[in-house]
Amino acid sequence: MKHLIKAYISRGEDYYVAECMDISVVTQGKTLDQVVENLREAVALHLEGENLEEMGFAPHPGLLLTIELEPIANVA
Repeated sequence: MKHLIKAYISRGEDYYVAECMDISVVTQGKTLDQVVENLREAVALHLEGENLEEMGFAPHPGLLLTIELEPIANVA
């Protein structure tokens, strides 16, 4: 039984993109805060009315986010 839904956030050209690894959810946002909020809403809507146990999830799964960030340029 999974207690976490894994998602990966990466930077696109104009937006951050979040993609769940465990369920079919993809969303975007202009800021990290916005993409995380959009992801929470999208996951909640996707799971609404579903039998989480049949999907292999615990009753209230959390989100585990991996965020891909570019390193800060070396400033002299």
